[in-house]
Amino acid sequence: MEQTANQFLGQEPVGRLMRKYSIPCIISLLVGALYNIVDQIFIANADYLGSYGNAANTVVFPLTVIALAVAVMLGDGCCAFVSLSLGQRDSRTAKRSVGNTVLLTVISSIVLCALYLLLQEPIITVFGGTVNAETFRLSKEYFFYISLGIPFYMFGQAMNPVIRADGSPKFAMISTLAGAVLNIILDPVFIFVFRWGMAGAAAATVLGQIVTAALAAGYLFRMKLIRPERADFRPDGRVIRRTLILGMTSFLSQISLVAAMAAINNMIRKYGAMDAVFGQEQFAQIPMAVVGIVMKFFQIVISIVVGMAAGCIPIVGFNMGAGKHARVRSLFTRLLIAEAAVGAAALILAECMPRRLIAIFGAANESACYTDFAVRAFRIYLCMVVLACVNKACFIFLQAMGKAMESTVLSMVREIVFGVGFALILPVFFGLNGVLYSMPVSDFLTFLAALFLIVRTYREIGGTERQRTESMQYQTNTP
Repeated sequence: MEQTANQFLGQEPVGRLMRKYSIPCIISLLVGALYNIVDQIFIANADYLGSYGNAANTVVFPLTVIALAVAVMLGDGCCAFVSLSLGQRDSRTAKRSVGNTVLLTVISSIVLCALYLLLQEPIITVFGGTVNAETFRLSKEYFFYISLGIPFYMFGQAMNPVIRADGSPKFAMISTLAGAVLNIILDPVFIFVFRWGMAGAAAATVLGQIVTAALAAGYLFRMKLIRPERADFRPDGRVIRRTLILGMTSFLSQISLVAAMAAINNMIRKYGAMDAVFGQEQFAQIPMAVVGIVMKFFQIVISIVVGMAAGCIPIVGFNMGAGKHARVRSLFTRLLIAEAAVGAAALILAECMPRRLIAIFGAANESACYTDFAVRAFRIYLCMVVLACVNKACFIFLQAMGKAMESTVLSMVREIVFGVGFALILPVFFGLNGVLYSMPVSDFLTFLAALFLIVRTYREIGGTERQRTESMQYQTNTP
């Protein structure tokens, strides 16, 4: 039964499967993104926090991304490995992958939490928290409580794709949604009623993460297709290595974003100090707060984009494993069109309505220079968002096909070579605007490389499918 329960992945129309798996995944990722975004919205609208709290949130945000990078490496790698294994009717390996992923998630989350608590001040300094004294103070307060929640956050995020691979995308969505709803309810209570400040925002987030982790842990005891046994939780080097390889693209896409954030935050701090307006102590935190807000909007867009692509991982993996390449090609086409449409919608919002977007994050309580810089940041930083969406879809789809090397290299080029490189180089020539230019320049150049891989992938899939069809025709005609 275990071997045939998911055969529908190779039989149902790909459009229906894409909706079935991608929509819950999109909602799950959007809800996950809302943890930090909701914190920032409430922080920005608290008169005793304002742009200082916003800047502190931006400083600490990369630390949650590091935790997410490790979690999605394990979860997405397990999801891809499980799907490929089930497509090959190897349920034993699929179970071992799940067991080993749970073990690695627990160990890595505890280690990361300990490192954060031990190295708090150096880490905050690396991510630009010393822009002024008040931002540094609020960053330390927010950082401490967020660090305590890291094990729960990582477990919930890592198990989400594993639950999807088990054929329960709706439960994966609900578990994440439950924690986010609690966070949304508690944030205004802790920030505005109790006036707990950054500690209150962090506490609301951590309590939500605990709920998500608890629901995910409960699901492990009643999995449908892949119910691991006690022996499957013992470390298996071969399974761990394959899981990590398949999840490496997800890890690099997140961890390299952290490197880009570190570069951007420090360039903002350096060149903001040279600016006639933002060089003043009372305005020094504004560029960092604004760029953090623009990144949060982009994170919403990318959550939709990654959700659509990640939702397709079980479908792609199964059909690749089963040799049904025509279905893989059809799914790739649908995905690229959908991702470009999301990017186009985001572009319209960023270019036409930046003032409305920034108003959500407390612009009414800030100076005119805050709003003016925010409008400029939205329009420049996100002008190539359509290409960014297509690039991200390409990374994840190649990963799902088992092309870990191509996916990893492309992701590294985008985030490390271009993302960090241009963030360090362009401000030398264009000052603060150079920081904003780094994003669209990186996305445009990455798209040129992605386009080459997209065309090559179409040819490979088409060629393999023709060979398979000709072979079947030959066998049919042979007496």
